[in-house]
Amino acid sequence: MKMYIVVKDNVPDKLVPVITAHASLACYKKYETNENMIKWINGIFKKVVCVVNETEFGSFKNDENNIVLTESSLDNKEVCIAFCPREEYPKKFKFLKMWSPQNMQ
Repeated sequence: MKMYIVVKDNVPDKLVPVITAHASLACYKKYETNENMIKWINGIFKKVVCVVNETEFGSFKNDENNIVLTESSLDNKEVCIAFCPREEYPKKFKFLKMWSPQNMQ
């Protein structure tokens, strides 16, 4: 059981940790009565943060049980999608690239 969070590849690295923290909380609040969310929050609540391009982002917005987040410091642009935890995700999730900072210093 895990929560996927996908972030656009053009979001500055310095914002990603805060954005994903907000995403996990917003997702919890939206789905707190969902059976899978209850199971996840009461267990080991794994999160996977992945990076997607603009086209992929649009595709992932169509998947069920998600919340799209915007960022005020980026002109309220959509930056991230968090998905309600579940046991199995569609196949396309398996091919996502894990997020990592571009400027490792």
